[in-house]
Amino acid sequence: MNAMTQTQYQNAVKQLQKHSYHYYVLDDPITTDEEYDILYHKVVAYEHEHPTQIIPDSPTQRVGDVPQDKFDKAQHLSRMWSLEDLFNRDELETWVNRITKSYGTVRFYCEPKFDGASLNLIYDNGALVQAITRGDGALGEDVTQNAKTIQSIPLTIEYQGRIEIRGEVVIFKEDFEKINEERLKNGESQFANPRNAAAGSLRQLDTRITASRRLVFMPYGIGSNTLELKNLSERMEWVYALGFRNPHMTHLCETSEQIETFYHEMRVERDNFAMLLDGMVIKVDSVAVQDELGYTVKNPRWAAAYKFPAIEKLTVLREVIMQVGRSGVVTPVAIVEPVDIEGVTVERSTLHNFDEIERKDIRLGDKVIILRSGDVIPKIVKVIAAERNGSERVIKRPRDCPVCGSELLDEGALIKCQNLDCEARIVNSIIYFASKACLNIDGLGDKIVEALHKAGRVKELSDLFDLTMEQLLSLEGFKEKKSRNLLDAITAAKGCDCWRFINALGIEHIGEVASKSLCGAFGTAFDTASREEILALEGFGSEMVESVLEFVRVNGEKIERLRSILTPVAPLKIEAAENPFKGKSVVITGTMSVPRDRIKAMLEELGAKIVSSVSKKTDFVVYGEDAGSKYDKAVELGVALLTESEFKNLSSLADGAPSAQGESVKAKNTLFD
Repeated sequence: MNAMTQTQYQNAVKQLQKHSYHYYVLDDPITTDEEYDILYHKVVAYEHEHPTQIIPDSPTQRVGDVPQDKFDKAQHLSRMWSLEDLFNRDELETWVNRITKSYGTVRFYCEPKFDGASLNLIYDNGALVQAITRGDGALGEDVTQNAKTIQSIPLTIEYQGRIEIRGEVVIFKEDFEKINEERLKNGESQFANPRNAAAGSLRQLDTRITASRRLVFMPYGIGSNTLELKNLSERMEWVYALGFRNPHMTHLCETSEQIETFYHEMRVERDNFAMLLDGMVIKVDSVAVQDELGYTVKNPRWAAAYKFPAIEKLTVLREVIMQVGRSGVVTPVAIVEPVDIEGVTVERSTLHNFDEIERKDIRLGDKVIILRSGDVIPKIVKVIAAERNGSERVIKRPRDCPVCGSELLDEGALIKCQNLDCEARIVNSIIYFASKACLNIDGLGDKIVEALHKAGRVKELSDLFDLTMEQLLSLEGFKEKKSRNLLDAITAAKGCDCWRFINALGIEHIGEVASKSLCGAFGTAFDTASREEILALEGFGSEMVESVLEFVRVNGEKIERLRSILTPVAPLKIEAAENPFKGKSVVITGTMSVPRDRIKAMLEELGAKIVSSVSKKTDFVVYGEDAGSKYDKAVELGVALLTESEFKNLSSLADGAPSAQGESVKAKNTLFD
């Protein structure tokens, strides 16, 4: 790495600041993470060699190395007030009329009320000198070092003087979910909501933890200042121009009707915000009128919070029922005491899966916090374990399908019914059975399968082969030609390759590659293989083996019936001649000049084993354009890489090797010509 000059260092810091502003403030990245990291580490290297020349607002200065012992108390320059809450149209009109009665026509500045932790930033002669939590409004905690890790807080601003800029520290909803997932993995208690997560993250004694949480600062006002701008709206535009985030949903209103209209517009947009909103803040725009209105003991008379209906409520978990999806996955659903959230009576909540139930230690009878956001399915976000009285009961994992009673495949997070005749999954099973990667029955698409099942013509897979012309013609939209084509396509599926038959059954974890392995080892009698025999196959782990065995136990008779109907053909076991690919594990990735399926078929005839992912056991990776992560993995592991051209040249060494169809590999190489 070439050493930087001081000028290059200064320019690099400015460039990093520009990148950070676009990424964290504008949500409009102008470079890649890789390029940012390269430049960042060059700056780190320079600062290590020249510690006396470090620029105070260099991005490297945002994270401290030494955890603090405690937070000191600090005084706000001017009091931070709480807001009066308004909950309906009548309260809004009363509040507005109280102001307009004395001042006539008044403009009101409306902005989102973000749900987070209030923070007061003090800048002196352009530098951030202190960051204080709200506390009791007069005295808070000094969290300056943590605030400096928040990328959306400028370390310097273009303002010579002393000023307080106030805002809300929030966490994006997406980041909140990730934080809670990580805490679950580490056995830590979850945050109940993003507000708690933001407050907890802001008060970490170790600034590195705060930095890892991707907190965001949303400015909402100004405290002590010497500005001459006469309106709040002008002042906030000035703040945004300093480099702070702009919520991009503010509006000036003059009547309660206009405020009410904008309030409902914001409620509609609420779920489109990256962070949670719990209402809309209304403030008198004129600073002079604000001063005249003054304050009560608790609140400014010139500002109020028009709250949104709550999206979180406390309720009790009464029952858990099991739902079986079209793929056979069993999902637990919570039945809770009915609770009103935003005018919607919520009685059910998703529990995702049983692993999550166990991680959160959710029990029947628990008091729980339930969250509903927009059209998102309500979910339990926290258990109030402290409220337990001993009557709560553990939720047991199901062993049998609640729809058909068959044995369930239990893999921890995934619990699935594999019964081909299960009413809950039959339509999806037929659709997959007929798909291109399986029996490739042309004309048997989703809508037709649904129509056949709804009419009672096809209740299980084998019913497809009993369909008659008369039955099809009785269905809406079916004419003679369409019906004949479909019947011909179904008949053509008979005598299919063995691997297509296995793949079409839809066994969990068994795709095309695994189906070919089963077929190559056991032919059409794969269902007679033992656990040890299947486990001995390359690429088969215990989960795959248990899935096959469980499927066979549940569907043994159906497999035999379908096999007798389809009469699948096992591959001819003709030994491939010696060649560079025989017995080798090969991954194909990227875009080739010919379809990858052809290259795949050629490799299989050469005796190669086609696998889907790169590991230390992979022998070759044949790649084309846009190879992506598999190429990178091969480089990392030192796996041999072959371009399409190199593969062609190497495969030509096997000219004359016999194939299962009696052709020579040399003939197959015409694919490239």
